[in-house]
Amino acid sequence: MEKPAISLVIPLLNEAESLPELATWIRRVAETHGLTYEIVFVDDGSSDHSWTVIQELAQKDPGIRAIKFRRNYGKSAALNTAFQATNGEVVITMDADLQDSPDEIPELYRLIKVEGWDLVSGWKKKRYDPLSKTIPTKIYNAVVRMMSGLKLHDFNCGLKAYRSEVVKSIEVYGEMHRYIPVMAKWAGFKKIGEKVVQHQARKYGTSKFGMSRFINGPLDLISIIFVSRFGKRPMHLFGMLGFLFFLIGFCILLYLSISKIFWDTSHISDRPLFYLGILVLIVGSQLFLTGFLAELVTRNAPQRNVYLIAEKLRVNGQVGE
Repeated sequence: MEKPAISLVIPLLNEAESLPELATWIRRVAETHGLTYEIVFVDDGSSDHSWTVIQELAQKDPGIRAIKFRRNYGKSAALNTAFQATNGEVVITMDADLQDSPDEIPELYRLIKVEGWDLVSGWKKKRYDPLSKTIPTKIYNAVVRMMSGLKLHDFNCGLKAYRSEVVKSIEVYGEMHRYIPVMAKWAGFKKIGEKVVQHQARKYGTSKFGMSRFINGPLDLISIIFVSRFGKRPMHLFGMLGFLFFLIGFCILLYLSISKIFWDTSHISDRPLFYLGILVLIVGSQLFLTGFLAELVTRNAPQRNVYLIAEKLRVNGQVGE
């Protein structure tokens, strides 16, 4: 079977109303530009009739494939599972709420296929979201730019295009879908750019934007930076810190011991510096132990992305199960 030119990955949660219009729009754009495609829907535990709508759409369009989770695992889980199932040369992710325009697909495909970019991230320069969403998003993007060194304006835009090798080389979990460009950069993919894309007001349903992202997002960014640099060699971080703390504590206690022998007649235990030296020495030893344990964990870690799948539609093999 010939590989499609494009794999469209669309995670969704309770978007039954928007799916028929989205599928029709994608098919019209693909046929107009002569692009072969597949659509991989991932129903992330919807409580409405989204899965029924997907099944009905698949009867009319053989390019539609789908995975249904037994419960809601989150967008990262949906993307990671769908990435494993894609067959296209170029993978494009988009949201199911019609705020991402399928008319952007041909140009995103060209940027990857013709111009040779590894990843192209959408930039919603003009947004139709409320201020309660746009202002935090601007702050968030500024922080990510500063911490990652990647000069993108909109890390959280759901509309992105990837060379197939990129999505097959990274693992997305937790809420790290926001940092896929950062993960791609740390994985060695250097040609990462962005494209201004059209943003549309939500037509159906309600936003899934939650306040928890303000807590989980920064924590996940710190995790990515740590895992990218020290994930395979945690002892390099904890060992270095442990040695540094141990050395400081040892020097403090050595100084106190020498001073006690030669010129200081007071009790060492009466001096706050004595307790600081012991504390730093203990912390250094604990960091060393943490490094050893982390090394053991990284060498024997079980598979992380394990999700219960209720049904599959035209998806074969073990995908995230």
